[in-house]
Amino acid sequence: MASRGSRHPAKLLHNLPYVARRLNYAVPSIAPGPQATFPGNPEPFVPNPITPPEPEPALNLYDSKELFSSVPTGKLIKSTITLHMAAFDPMVGLGIRVMDSKIMDNPFCKKVVLKTIKHTFYEHFCGGEDLVEADRTVRKLWDAGIRAMLDYGLEHANDNGSCDENLKEFIQTIESTKSLPTSPVSFVVVKITAICPPKLLRRVSDLLRWEYKDNSFHLPWKLKTLPIFATSTPIYHTPKRPDPLTLDEERDLELAYSRLDKICKKSLETNMPLLIDAEDTSIQPAIDYFTYSAAIKYRRDKDPLVFNTIQAYLKDAKDRLVIAKKAADEMGVPMGFKLVRGAYMSSERRLATSLGVTSPIHDSIQNTHACFNDCAGFMLDEIAKGSGSVVLATHNLESGKLAAAKAIDLGIKKDSQNLQFAQLYGMAEALSFGLRNAGFREGIVEEINNLTSLKLRLRIYLEKHFILVVILCSDLGFSC
Repeated sequence: MASRGSRHPAKLLHNLPYVARRLNYAVPSIAPGPQATFPGNPEPFVPNPITPPEPEPALNLYDSKELFSSVPTGKLIKSTITLHMAAFDPMVGLGIRVMDSKIMDNPFCKKVVLKTIKHTFYEHFCGGEDLVEADRTVRKLWDAGIRAMLDYGLEHANDNGSCDENLKEFIQTIESTKSLPTSPVSFVVVKITAICPPKLLRRVSDLLRWEYKDNSFHLPWKLKTLPIFATSTPIYHTPKRPDPLTLDEERDLELAYSRLDKICKKSLETNMPLLIDAEDTSIQPAIDYFTYSAAIKYRRDKDPLVFNTIQAYLKDAKDRLVIAKKAADEMGVPMGFKLVRGAYMSSERRLATSLGVTSPIHDSIQNTHACFNDCAGFMLDEIAKGSGSVVLATHNLESGKLAAAKAIDLGIKKDSQNLQFAQLYGMAEALSFGLRNAGFREGIVEEINNLTSLKLRLRIYLEKHFILVVILCSDLGFSC
């Protein structure tokens, strides 16, 4: 890596924060202050000869040379090109068309396309094709003063055989953290859809919704959990009473419980917390149920072992967060939460429109920002009181700065394990490097994917204008 004193092309350095800001959801605004008015006949104004200095900002996100001083010039150039391509709509459309075309049926063409992807988008956003490559990436991040969060790209298994194979990968991912340097990994990410078929999750979600509507509805297989629904939660997905689980479905549910148990036990053994990813609202109730029941069963003394994800673009996000947190406190369960904005906006609105109901998504991006910041503020207040843990996953500079400033005002220690921030690797790097340069600890979550099975995942991520790897970065160096 380049030394802190290395010189980079000024134009490139100024361009990278612009790219990060362009990919954020909002740009901070600056409004003029109010005009001063004086009643009656004021005394002549005499300026104070000594003007107190402005308070130092929590983060310096605009000094490009300082932010990217540890990054080699070649990587900066390559990153700039890659990010501009990812933000260019015609390029995104071309990528989708190529991946869906018959070109990919030709072995030579497929090899050329995949090689091009690997040396551009894949290397920029992905930690590696396997745990060996991921290990090298983790060590590089660690040398740069950044921690990692491992996210094996497994999801949407369709049968028990696939679920069992995915279980092995999750266990190996957790075990791999034992061979790494001291504390370079902060989390292992788990997708419930990888260890329980989505079809069964949809059935469980329907039954949980109906139980919420009808207290007399009995679910004999249900484990102890935290509240899943708030009064503001829409339940239009289940318009009629669902049939009970069949014996085969109950058996499959027990197998899914068993897989999550094995993951939690291995996580507890290695002292590696788990972060459970969120999905769309059709199956999210079942994912919340799995997550909360596991959090009740498996704990690390006062620190949570299992973190659930709350999507702030949903109108009921704050209500569900508050009731789950309150119930966990009453039960003495250390519960962690990850806050994100959300990733299924188009499909959620499509479904709501097809059913003739109001969308569960906030009506404007401003409302989503406000909800995210409100949820973050709630969790920061809880942490300051000595209860709660949160991962604030955001590329939004304003949300990052607001949360950082509030954490400092509340006296939350910068090395607190209870407050962490996350960004996608290769995205909002000005924020990531700003945190590191401010002397705070930070981390990156990297997703591990096999390049040869990349076609569907690449299409999905291209449509979102970002690809494949999640990075966890401790904004403000709050530990990751």
